[in-house]
Amino acid sequence: MKKPLLFHILFLINTLYISSQVFEKEPIKISGDDDKRINLIILSDGYQTHELPLFVTDATNFTNDMFSQSPFIEYANYFNVYAIKVPSNESGADHPASATDVTEPLSPIKNVDTYFNATFDAYGFHRLLFHEIDGNSANNTQLKINTVLANNFPNYDQTLILVNSNVYGGSGGEFPMSSTGTSANEIAIHELGHSLFNLKDEYYPGDTQAAEAINMTQETNPSLVKWKNWIGTNGIGIYPYGVSGTSASWNRPHQACKMQFLGSPFCSVCKEGIIEKIHNLVSPINDYSPNNDTTINTPTFPLNFQLDLIKPIPNTLENTWTLNSTNYANNVDDVSILEANLVKGLNTLTVVINDNTPLLRVDNHQTFHLNTITWAINYTTLGIEDIKSSVNDLRITMSPNPTNHIINLKFENTKDFSLKMDIISIEGKKIKTISISNHENQQIDISSFNKGIYITNFYSNQVLLASKKLVIN
Repeated sequence: MKKPLLFHILFLINTLYISSQVFEKEPIKISGDDDKRINLIILSDGYQTHELPLFVTDATNFTNDMFSQSPFIEYANYFNVYAIKVPSNESGADHPASATDVTEPLSPIKNVDTYFNATFDAYGFHRLLFHEIDGNSANNTQLKINTVLANNFPNYDQTLILVNSNVYGGSGGEFPMSSTGTSANEIAIHELGHSLFNLKDEYYPGDTQAAEAINMTQETNPSLVKWKNWIGTNGIGIYPYGVSGTSASWNRPHQACKMQFLGSPFCSVCKEGIIEKIHNLVSPINDYSPNNDTTINTPTFPLNFQLDLIKPIPNTLENTWTLNSTNYANNVDDVSILEANLVKGLNTLTVVINDNTPLLRVDNHQTFHLNTITWAINYTTLGIEDIKSSVNDLRITMSPNPTNHIINLKFENTKDFSLKMDIISIEGKKIKTISISNHENQQIDISSFNKGIYITNFYSNQVLLASKKLVIN
């Protein structure tokens, strides 16, 4: 996923007010092409020109720390990291001593000239390091951040601003900030949990910030809670934020997650949410051959088809190859097609790729992601006339699961294909078939079904995409 057209339109407007400037860019971690990776851009603030080598060191240390922790260590191949060296006139960050949660001045009062106006005591909290003191944008800082990104790396996915200060502090939001003092890397990773992965704090964030999220809910029923598939595993449960008041009505999944305590690992629920977002942002297909850019001159048999995948560490990607609706191969990155395998006319070879990582609990997991490549092979008495390929990204949502009356089914894909779902009894009998169009939502009445376990098979263009368990209670 890259920034939409609206971003570039706003940038053109912004440049009427802020002059364009290009800064030196330092690659910190490169896994592949920028348009096929999640691009994390680290900006400097409070580093003078002679301190920019220190900024690169700080950015590198943060990157190494981030990708030594799960689930980033497993999905390191999905990320690029760049540092953009933005010099400030002075070092450090503002300390106006206006916080109301401490006895001021807790830190020496400072007012320094930095490019992005990094300021402690934001919104009255001493450790809240933000680019404005109160969010009123008096310094047009958000405009400056957008302009720097548009001029220097418009295809970014997430930005982090590192501030040259040894005082503990940071903030989330669209452009998270972190100091470089004690626990700096942990602050930055925690804040990215908010900004890039939509995680909530697992200490009580206050009534105005409390909301249903990946790792926050008011549901208390273990069979209905959104992380029900993790209950009883790795310390996952339903834990109230507080013992009284509004905080007691909200629950978190773990008692010692990084979203609560710096230095702790992400809990299983947060890891799952992070991986889901990674799947949303980038496809595991790096390249494949033959593709439509490949000229095939008088192809001969065997025909070779190959995948170049972005693999987790260890590799948890699985694939299934289907030729003319019949299974051809499993879990291989290349196949060869013989002349005897083809029929005269149009032949269809499809590979379905999914991530079977144990960090996702697929059964009962509401949304799953699939990626496909399809080759249309036109075979005549004269030989292979042409081979055309297409790639499709698919998302299927089936909820709730378990259920007793209704299934909500949603299907999205980039090729505007339709989807067929067969519900199969444990004895192998087809009970119901449902067809659904792209971007359609359907409610399916299953109140007449007997209680038990069923298998749901999902097909598109006569290719089996996935089989999932459905529990009816």
